[in-house]
Amino acid sequence: MDYIEKNKGKMILTVIVILLIMTIIGLWLQKRFFHTVADITAEVYPIDISVGDTLFYEDRTRFAAFREWNFGDGNISISDKGYYLYNRAGYYQVKLTLNGKYIKTFPVHVKGVIHTSITDSITEIDAPDEAIQFENVVFRANTRTAKLFSWKFGESGMVDSKEQLAIYAYQEPGTYLVTLYTDEMEYPITHVINILPSFKVLKDSTSIDNIYRKIDDDFKYHLQQIAKGSDFNRHYNYLIKTYLCGKDNTPVKVNTSKINTFYYYCAGLRFDKNSNIYDVKVSFDEEMNCIVKVSITQSKE
Repeated sequence: MDYIEKNKGKMILTVIVILLIMTIIGLWLQKRFFHTVADITAEVYPIDISVGDTLFYEDRTRFAAFREWNFGDGNISISDKGYYLYNRAGYYQVKLTLNGKYIKTFPVHVKGVIHTSITDSITEIDAPDEAIQFENVVFRANTRTAKLFSWKFGESGMVDSKEQLAIYAYQEPGTYLVTLYTDEMEYPITHVINILPSFKVLKDSTSIDNIYRKIDDDFKYHLQQIAKGSDFNRHYNYLIKTYLCGKDNTPVKVNTSKINTFYYYCAGLRFDKNSNIYDVKVSFDEEMNCIVKVSITQSKE
């Protein structure tokens, strides 16, 4: 007992050392002979490709004695690395199997090839033919291939925008030549736009009586054009945008008694082409911004 008591500390230390050595040996054996999927060192890239692009694959796992790559389309490879081509678009699971039991997968998306023609590189301008002074006008470059844009809207004499979609408000009425340059074209393309004067400008430069008279006459002219069978959309949209603030339900009184909304009045006038517009009187809101009522005197020819 005296020996055990005397060497108790050394014995405990010896046992601890033996346990540590056994633990280290166990970890080494586990690392040497037992593995998990996390121990696989492999890569596949890029995982987003098009038909005809090359897919690179490589396995650098140290414990791999035998490997098999399955590309998800029926083809396999036993090489440690290489390149692969897919013939069809789709979603594929590339599966790597090591030593017949360790498996790791990689998702791959193969996109179809977009066939382009010479017409795909043709840029077109999408913009209205007519707009109102001070109104924001949207200009869009319709293209599949162009990346750089340069707009000249014809008023400033300079480049006004370098975006594919541009917004511009003309400060003066008139007819302007819009020019668009892109990196896909040798020469620019053009578009002609007619900017109509805003009746708000008239308020600042003439008397109230003259304003009303000019607006009444202008309103009468466009209604008469509709009655004559001229371009309905052109004259109708002009009145809606210029005077009615876009409200097609503005009341219209005909010959002091019959009432319609502006839309239904114009629609009827369009098919009643024998009408003769004698007089038009408009009424504005308090701010003189929008016409809120139209009184019309007309008769059949």
